[in-house]
Amino acid sequence: MKKVLAFLLLISCGVQALAAGEPVVVVYSRDISARAKFGVEKLESSLKAAGFTVSSSSQIKKTSKGWTIIIGDLSSDLYKQASSNKQIASPGNPGKEGFSIQSSGKSVLIGASDASGLLYGCLELADRIKAQHKIPDQLSIKDKPEMVLRGACIGVQKPYYLPGRTVYEYPYTPETFPWFYDKQLWIQYLDSMAANRMNSLYLWNGHPFASLVRVKDYPYAVEVDDATFKKNEEIYHFLTTEADKRGIWVIQMFYNIIVSKPFAEKHNIKTQERERPIIPLIADYTRKSIAAFVEKYPNVGLMVCLGEAMEGTGPDDTEWFTKTIIPGVQDGLKALGKKEEPPIVLRAHDTDAPAVMKAALPLYKNLYTEAKFNGEALTTPEPRGQWADLHRTLSRLGSVQIENVHILANLEPFRYGSADFIQKSVQGMHRIMEGNGLHLYPQASYWDWPYSADSVKGKRLLQIERDWIWYAAWSRYAWKADRSREEEIIFWSDRLALHFGCSREQGKLILQAYEESGEIAPKLLRRFGITDGNRQTLTLGMLMTQLINPFRYGLFTLLYEGESPEGEMLIQYAEKEWKKQPHIGETPVQIIREVREHGQKSVSAIDLAAAGVTKNKEEFQRLKNDMYCYRALAKHFAQKADAALHALRYKYSNDITDLERSLPLLQQSVK
Repeated sequence: MKKVLAFLLLISCGVQALAAGEPVVVVYSRDISARAKFGVEKLESSLKAAGFTVSSSSQIKKTSKGWTIIIGDLSSDLYKQASSNKQIASPGNPGKEGFSIQSSGKSVLIGASDASGLLYGCLELADRIKAQHKIPDQLSIKDKPEMVLRGACIGVQKPYYLPGRTVYEYPYTPETFPWFYDKQLWIQYLDSMAANRMNSLYLWNGHPFASLVRVKDYPYAVEVDDATFKKNEEIYHFLTTEADKRGIWVIQMFYNIIVSKPFAEKHNIKTQERERPIIPLIADYTRKSIAAFVEKYPNVGLMVCLGEAMEGTGPDDTEWFTKTIIPGVQDGLKALGKKEEPPIVLRAHDTDAPAVMKAALPLYKNLYTEAKFNGEALTTPEPRGQWADLHRTLSRLGSVQIENVHILANLEPFRYGSADFIQKSVQGMHRIMEGNGLHLYPQASYWDWPYSADSVKGKRLLQIERDWIWYAAWSRYAWKADRSREEEIIFWSDRLALHFGCSREQGKLILQAYEESGEIAPKLLRRFGITDGNRQTLTLGMLMTQLINPFRYGLFTLLYEGESPEGEMLIQYAEKEWKKQPHIGETPVQIIREVREHGQKSVSAIDLAAAGVTKNKEEFQRLKNDMYCYRALAKHFAQKADAALHALRYKYSNDITDLERSLPLLQQSVK
C-alpha cells in the first residue's frame, strides 16, 4: 500500500511539475484599451498563480508546445485572423458587455464587441483557471449581463449636521471623510466590484461640485481650502481612472437645489430652501458647475435628486432638469469635444418623474430612472399595487428603470446573506417592476462607511469584507436572474465551503442558516411594522402601543399595500377573529409561527456546520452569533405580537382575562 501511495505521489508531483513549466502566450493588440488591458493583467496573474510560464505577443505565431490565448475585439484583424481558423469558429456578437470564449486543442479565443466585454471575458477565464488550477478543456462560452447598470452606492454623508450647516451639506474633506483619500481601500473596493461584475459606483452627496471644481465665473464658490481642493482633485482623478479600468462608471449623486455656503454668503441667500424658486443666478451657477465637472471628470455620470431638498416645486422640477442640468452636461461635453453621453440617473423621489422624463428624453438619450424597490427596507421579492405600477410606468418611458435597494433599516446590524431571497427579489425586479438596473446600498451601517458595526480587538471590520456575500449575491443575479435553484444551492454551498474551509455539505448548512434567518426581518416588518422607512430600526423593538394602535404613530400604509404580500395587520386580524370573518392572505398568526421556525432552523444549521470550519474561524463565530440574534429577534416579536393579539381581543370582549393572558407573553418576550 505504501508503494502504491508513493507511486501516486510521484505521478502527482510529475504532473504538477509539467504544468508548472508549461508556457502560455497571451496574444493581444498593443493598442488595446485600458479596460481590456486590466483584464489581460488579471488573466496573466491567474495563469502565473496556476504555475504557467506566461509571455505576451501582438501577433499570432505557430507553436508546437504550450498554450496560446488570443484576446481581441470582434472587428479587429487579430480576432478575424484567429477565428478564420476552422478549428475555432466565431460564435457571433455576444452583445453589449458580453463576451465569448472558445477553445480548440491548446488555443483559446476571447472575443467581445466592446472593452467591457473583453474585460469580463478575461476575468471569466481567470476565475476558471483559479478554481481548477489549470486552463479548462473544450471551452465554449457566450455570455452577457441582463441588467444594464449594476451598481453599489457609498454615502459621502453623515447622520449629523456639520457646524454652521444643515442637511445634505458635507464638503469633501479629510477631517469628515478620511477614508475617501485611502487609495488602497479604493483599490480593494473597486477590485471587489470588478470581481462581482458591477459596472457603476454611486457617490451620494448634497453638493459635491464646490469640493471638486472651480467655476470661472464663481471662483469664490469653492468651499474647501486650496490644499484640500488639490487632494480632492487627485483622489477623484485616481478613483475615476481606476474605476474606468475596471469597467465601472462613477456616478456622482447630488440634491437640488443646493448652492455652496461661500456662494450663498456672497449673495445673501440660503444654501437651500424647501420650495426654492428658480432664479437666473442660481441656475447659471449650477449649470456652469455641472459643465465644469463634466469637462474635468469625463468618466463620471450624474444622479439627480430633484425631490426632497426641492420638494413641492411642481413643474419647476422639469424646468430645472431640462434647462439647467442637462444643458450643463451638454456644455461640458462640448468643451471636451466629446459625443459619448455620460449616464444621467433621475431619482424618482418626491418628484413627478414621468413628466420630467417625457420632457427630457428628446434632449438627452442616456437617461435612467431610479426608485426604491422595498422602500428603505427589505420586505418582499414581489411588490404590488401602486408601488409596482409606478416602477412599470417608469420602465415604459423609453429609458431604463433602476431598482434601488435602499437603506436596509430592518437588516441592521446583523449579517444577511439569503441567496434565495435575493435571487427572488431580482427576478421580481424584472418580472413585476420591469426594471433592468440595480442600485445597491450597503447591507448595514451605511452612515459608518467603510466600517461595519462589528468591533474586533478595538478595530472595526470593513463592510466589503464582512458582507461579501451581500454584494456577491445581488451582483450575481443582476448579471443573470433565472438560474436553477438546485445549481445555486451547489454554487453557494461551494463558495461558503471555500470561505470557511469546510465540506460542501457543511457549506450547505451555512447557506441554510443564512436563508432561514433571511426570512425573519422581512416577514416581521411587512406584517407588524409602522413604516418601510429608516425611522424604524426593527432590531430596536416596538412598543406595545405601536402594535395595537399603529395609526397613532404615523402608519405608512404603502408598506402593507405595496411592499408586502396581500394579508392582514394585527388590528385587522383581531377584528376578523372576533367577528368570525374569513382571513385573507398572509396573517400575523402565520408569521408568528413561521419566524419562530426560521430562527430555530437557522441556529440548528449553523450549529451543525461548526465542527467542519477550518478557515475564518473568528468570522464564523460572529456569523453564528448573528444567527442566534436573529432567533432571539424572532422569538421576541412572536411573543410580543401574540400578546398584542390578546390585548386587541380585549377591545372587543371587555374581558379582563384577555389582558391578563398578555402579561406572561410580554414577560417571555424580553427574557
